[in-house]
Amino acid sequence: MIRHSPHASPNVKKQALSISRTDRERLNGHKGRVIWFTGLSGSGKSTLANALEVELHSRRMRTYLLDGDNVRRGLNRDLGFSMADRIENIRRIAEVARLMMDAGLVVITALISPFKRERAMARELIGADRFLEVHVCTPLEICEQRDVKGLYKKARAGEISDMTGIDSPYEPPRYARL
Repeated sequence: MIRHSPHASPNVKKQALSISRTDRERLNGHKGRVIWFTGLSGSGKSTLANALEVELHSRRMRTYLLDGDNVRRGLNRDLGFSMADRIENIRRIAEVARLMMDAGLVVITALISPFKRERAMARELIGADRFLEVHVCTPLEICEQRDVKGLYKKARAGEISDMTGIDSPYEPPRYARL
């Protein structure tokens, strides 16, 4: 088991950089932002996020899509689906999204991100003025019918646990865009 502190070492100091976010945004021709898609598995988050990125790219905007499954195949491959691991997954993705936004990109995330507290943490880290939360509000019944990855079937059969919407909660956003 790897144990680490969630707090930075007191020996780590912020390095001043010569190029600012404003400089990068001026070069890009647009402001950096984070568009945070949230919803149940199979709700359509990735499909909608991908379509948005295609549209923004066609408008010559610099973008990047952080899809939950793709990030879990690399940066977060050491994380499972326990409550603690889900929280750490969101924390890491929010940190990466913030860095990419600071580079002047429009960052689009497609993540279940089931907990209000972690989405609030992401909003605070990124800045409320640059964070747009989009709730893909698809009913559980529809998500289960789609069952794109076969996860609902496995969860209902008891083959996997901690499935959001089945035996792990999803806390819908209160003020997200629908």
